[in-house]
Amino acid sequence: MVDFNEDTTLKEVLEFSKGEDVLLKYKVPCLACPMAQMEMADLTLKDICSAYRIDLKNLLIDLNLATQNAIEE
Repeated sequence: MVDFNEDTTLKEVLEFSKGEDVLLKYKVPCLACPMAQMEMADLTLKDICSAYRIDLKNLLIDLNLATQNAIEE
């Protein structure tokens, strides 16, 4: 099971099948950003949430719930 936390990178989130869906829910702009594509392995959820004023706590809850639900399916 994946355990997403503030140090999880964008690349790690996108490797999870439902990761992009959760990021889209929070309107994370990095998905379409050319610079983010080059920095995915280093860009953490904490960095993204801080830069775009996204609620890190709730984002992590939703990512981890999505992981848990994917395992149960």
